[in-house]
Amino acid sequence: MDEDSRIAAVDDVPTDSTFLFRVRNRETDEEKEAIIVRVTADGDGEDDRRESREGAIREDGREDPRADELACWLNYCQHFTHIKLDKGSGASMRDGEVICANHGAYFETDSGRCTHGPCEGAYLQAVEIAVADGAVYLTDEDYAFVGVGPGEQDDLDLSSKSNYEF
Repeated sequence: MDEDSRIAAVDDVPTDSTFLFRVRNRETDEEKEAIIVRVTADGDGEDDRRESREGAIREDGREDPRADELACWLNYCQHFTHIKLDKGSGASMRDGEVICANHGAYFETDSGRCTHGPCEGAYLQAVEIAVADGAVYLTDEDYAFVGVGPGEQDDLDLSSKSNYEF
């Protein structure tokens, strides 16, 4: 694996939140944020890791963002796509799903599918990663790794956590 595409050590990816990093679209030069999550059981007794990855889609139609037990998604809710799931301190999670703090949408960690909320049935946009020698690497040909952590703060993101409870 190319050291320029190394995102982080696998051990740096939290078990109860997300790992945030930045990518640059190779075609448009636009910088975006992405999150890595651990694929987890959702509390219903069934393992969410599946042999069939139907539904995990990218803008260009490619599938299967999962690398070992990690998955990677662009850091934007599918209800309002300017709203970030991880605002810099890790996205909230419940029962193995990532939660959008703005409207309480829940996204499966393995498929990116919204299971609850205003964008139910929509999918997060996948980013391809790989795990090798204890590290996570960006392998998506559409993106170049920029760095760890959030990009510029979005003044339009006025979300709060008041829309959901635990």
